Amino acid sequence: MKEFYAKYSLHYRSNLKLAIPVVISQLGHTLVHTADSVIVGHFAGTISLAAVSVVNSIFTIVLVIGIGLSFGLTPLIAQVSAKKQYDECGKLLSNSLAINAIAGVILYILVYFGSLAVIDNLNQSAEVVREAKPYLNLLGFSIIPLMIFMTFKQFAEGLGFTRQAMVISIWGNVLNIFLGITFVKGLFGIEPMGVSGVGWSTLIDRTIMAFVMGIYILKSKYFKHYLQNFGLKSIDRIRSFKILKIGTPVAMQYTFEISAFSGAALLIGTMGAVQLASHQVAISLASMTYMMASGISAAATIKTGNNFGIKDFTQLRLSAISSYHIVLVFMSITALIFVALNQYLPFIYTSDTAVISIAAQLLIIAGFFQLFDGAQVVGLGVLRGMGDVNIPTIITFIAYWVIGLPVGYLLGIKLDIGVYGIWFGLTLGLFVSAALLFIRFQFFSKKLQLSTHHKV
Repeated sequence: MKEFYAKYSLHYRSNLKLAIPVVISQLGHTLVHTADSVIVGHFAGTISLAAVSVVNSIFTIVLVIGIGLSFGLTPLIAQVSAKKQYDECGKLLSNSLAINAIAGVILYILVYFGSLAVIDNLNQSAEVVREAKPYLNLLGFSIIPLMIFMTFKQFAEGLGFTRQAMVISIWGNVLNIFLGITFVKGLFGIEPMGVSGVGWSTLIDRTIMAFVMGIYILKSKYFKHYLQNFGLKSIDRIRSFKILKIGTPVAMQYTFEISAFSGAALLIGTMGAVQLASHQVAISLASMTYMMASGISAAATIKTGNNFGIKDFTQLRLSAISSYHIVLVFMSITALIFVALNQYLPFIYTSDTAVISIAAQLLIIAGFFQLFDGAQVVGLGVLRGMGDVNIPTIITFIAYWVIGLPVGYLLGIKLDIGVYGIWFGLTLGLFVSAALLFIRFQFFSKKLQLSTHHKV
């Protein structure tokens, strides 16, 4: 064990130093929706909580498309900065900002004309849909400032500056919770807004976060060296294509996974509001640990990108495997927490005993899939750092849409196991994704290592 630890100890320390602020920052995205669920569950009731579940199921797909696109910048920044090509950083940021701003507007239009029309035809209860629509519209508009924030965040993280986005995310969440309670409950003379209140709080929070992060990057002395070529004149087809070549498959990877979970929520919604609210409680908790694992994955992308940029494939493998170790230890702890506290954690969201009873059982299943979820998200991050995004995209499609969701539908609907059957299918999808992505990492990284030895 001493030899094993000595082999990876330097990488554990450097990866954790980079990862911990990213973990907290990534957690911030989920905490916005978690706070919405908690506030609505306690102050507006089960129907409103079910409405939040339907909206989050639809909007999360839009959200991850946007986040995935923004991730196209990080490995490129990590690679060029490792090669000391600092003049390229500002040019890449200019192109990414243009892409993400346009993408934000397109995604909002998609929500406004697409999702708001679709929501009427999802076989959900009429009262749930009525409360869901205004909330979905406000969340949809918030994607525009979020994409601006994500651009500057990914730029800073690609250069190894991870604390700033963490601090902004923490304060953003404090503001979101304060405004959410104020608007939903109706404090300080404001009329109670119900579910729409958390929509407004999220929109205001994301707008302020985008403004603060942008000002920090553009005015800080730490980034002057990298921003010499930042501006409209640096926007060109070649760099935009480079970013999209990574960002588009990453967006598809996230879309295949999250849409499978959203599809599961819609299937569960046909079973009733209680089952759907229970799913929302359990998936909110699982999403928190997933986003924390994705912070470890983001750090793995940066470290892998650095090593890939300077063609040090031995250190690349050691760093990547250490990221696997970190995420497996972390997700083992969260699995134990889910299983040990499964009867108590749902009380964070609701006091409805029927909802708590089902959610408690779902948390046991969530405990089992924690390791698979962590391994697959780190696998995606490591491969992204090497610029390998196309094969992993195919893997995620097969894992979730060919295996996970169909098996969940078979067990949950056809064999009448209910909400638990659908979650069993999702667990299988996560296992398949984790296994295939690890095999892909081993094959690709060893191939790079061998090619270097042959050249020597």
